[in-house]
Amino acid sequence: MTTKFTKYAAVAGGVLASGLLMVGAAGSPAGAAELPGVTFYTGANATGSAIKADLGKVGVCQEFTAPVRSFRAIADRSVEVYFNAGCRPGAPGTNGDVFTVVGSLNFGDLPYPGVSYRVRAN
Repeated sequence: MTTKFTKYAAVAGGVLASGLLMVGAAGSPAGAAELPGVTFYTGANATGSAIKADLGKVGVCQEFTAPVRSFRAIADRSVEVYFNAGCRPGAPGTNGDVFTVVGSLNFGDLPYPGVSYRVRAN
């Protein structure tokens, strides 16, 4: 990399970082705005019907109204997704230790249809 290119890359990175900080600061005054939360979808790749997780019920097993296949998460809590009713771990219809933890900032498809979930106390 040339010195000229390196200098421009460093300046561009600095401008981008400061812009993101300004947007974050301007977009959410302290205590005024909440994060979007965790939304599950009945189809793969965030398609189908959307089902919003109730993040206020920490540690309580909750059932989805329909099986979910994907999710989008921007929240301050993580969610354990189970493939059996009653937050029972295991692949669908089996006992075991299989479940998925949906992090606080991620998205994706689930390995099996999710039927119940529990919000973690982070």
